[in-house]
Amino acid sequence: MPDAPARPAAQPGARPGAQPGAQPGGLPGGLPGRLAAPAPGWTTRADVVVIGSGIAGLTAALRLKDRVEKVLVVTKDVLAAGSTQWAQGGIAAALGPGDTPAEHEIDTLVAGAGACDAEAVRALVTEGPEAVRELIALGAQFDHAPDGELSLTREGGHHRDRIAHAGGDATGAEIQRALIAAVARAPEIEVVEHALAVDLLLDGPVGSGGVAGVTLHVMGEGQRDGVGAVRCRAVVLASGGLGQVFSQTTNPAVSTGDGTALALRAGARLRDLEFVQFHPTVMYLGPHSLGQQPLISEAVRGEGAVLVDGPPEDGGTAFMRGVHELADLAPRDVVAKAITRRMHETGRAHMWLDARHLGEDPDDPAAVARFWERRFPTILATARSHGVDPVTDLIPVAPACHYASGGVATDLWGRTDVPGLYATGEVACSGVHGANRLASNSLLEGLVFSRRIASVLPGELRGWSEPLDPADDGRAPGLVDAAVRPRLQETMTARAGVLRSAAGLTAAAEEVAALAAEPATVVDVAAWETTNLVTLSTALAGAALLREETRGSHWREDFPERDDARWAGHVDATLREGALALLHVPAPATDPAAGPTPAPVTTGGPR
Repeated sequence: MPDAPARPAAQPGARPGAQPGAQPGGLPGGLPGRLAAPAPGWTTRADVVVIGSGIAGLTAALRLKDRVEKVLVVTKDVLAAGSTQWAQGGIAAALGPGDTPAEHEIDTLVAGAGACDAEAVRALVTEGPEAVRELIALGAQFDHAPDGELSLTREGGHHRDRIAHAGGDATGAEIQRALIAAVARAPEIEVVEHALAVDLLLDGPVGSGGVAGVTLHVMGEGQRDGVGAVRCRAVVLASGGLGQVFSQTTNPAVSTGDGTALALRAGARLRDLEFVQFHPTVMYLGPHSLGQQPLISEAVRGEGAVLVDGPPEDGGTAFMRGVHELADLAPRDVVAKAITRRMHETGRAHMWLDARHLGEDPDDPAAVARFWERRFPTILATARSHGVDPVTDLIPVAPACHYASGGVATDLWGRTDVPGLYATGEVACSGVHGANRLASNSLLEGLVFSRRIASVLPGELRGWSEPLDPADDGRAPGLVDAAVRPRLQETMTARAGVLRSAAGLTAAAEEVAALAAEPATVVDVAAWETTNLVTLSTALAGAALLREETRGSHWREDFPERDDARWAGHVDATLREGALALLHVPAPATDPAAGPTPAPVTTGGPR
């Protein structure tokens, strides 16, 4: 790993009842600068607080434990409850014969549709193989071919077999198991479960203050129950995504964007929130199914499954042929758009995935069943639990929210604009994913950039500082009524989902602003989560409205073409005194379709 440059100048579970001492209420005409919460009832200290316990958070903690005096890991549920355990397909790295980081880099840049940071991508692909080998050395048991070599498969957007997997389709669960076991062997790491990160404590006004601590709400931890404060010298955000903004998502219930909203309120920039990836093949359970939905891994198509608009024996067609050179293995944005178009053309609520022919003998159902049981046991069991047998039935699928390619803006070493605040994994926008994440790059990003943070953070650890009194840090408190959450999700799904337009996004922004003005009467986890979702929905809808083009996972039906001349670059969001400001930051496109750098576009004011 190369030396890092010096830091630049700062640019669910049970729902507890009402919390005494808090002051609920909305913030008419704007967004909360901090969450209304009781004063901390307990205090502890740690040099570094890691918020999140997936691959990004636990990797950071494990690599920091011998480099700083005390590391505290905070997780919202239990250690295994985040998004990592749900990762089915695997982890991408140039580990196979004939593959190279340069080829992985090209595939990543192409999938990112010109919005990647080329240096970040190069760091990912060049440091990725070593990071995966270290993960294996830590105890993660990946699948191997009969010759003893690592078993590698292919997913959408990849031109090589470079996806390492474990347990067939249980890669994330195996990685999570290995990391948790390593943390259990590390007494230097303290873990606090069932803890929601409320807000950062700052040692100066928003825009100039750095990290002095973080407030938490802990459920059922003995002496540490209710709201408390951890005084610290640095915070590493690894809190995952914001999938619960939408009605249907592959994300777990804990993915309410808490870390992203916390960072925004503390003065950090959010970047490219409009680039939300909708996974094309999520099992369709009916129009009234809400929350986390079953994912049908892209690896199923990597093994030969085909998308169809009806049973082939009844005249159904494999509609991806001719849409893209990789057909069913095109990048996710291409496949999601193709499925959505075909749904609109046919008037159907979903398409189907035909995987009845997989295995060595596609004409023998027993052979197909054996293949499914070996390669995709988890998906097979999940589909059967919903009355669909992939061995004999077509699998109904439709796009659903899957991954936030944008997030808290960081440099190549995970630093944010707030001194002492770092971010890694899905909560961060490292520049790796651009407008559309390449399949199985997410686990790799968490590994690589957490290692990078751990390499620089100890050398730039800030001194202990006193936090400002919340009344003096320039952040007005507020809290949104938890009851608005279903309406928020319905609005965002209908108007800021796969297909977007100026009319729909304008309506979404207006409806979200109205919901933001509905004050909470009870201060609890549900209200905190809902306020975070409202805050991020405001930024997401605003960024999507500002970007008047179609690029990657951002699909504007009123601006159907990519427009490098006007929109190459990024959309940044900042929050000051309740007002959200959006700025288009021009940058050259980083894929082969590069065009001229456009002029900046800004918008701001209360939303």
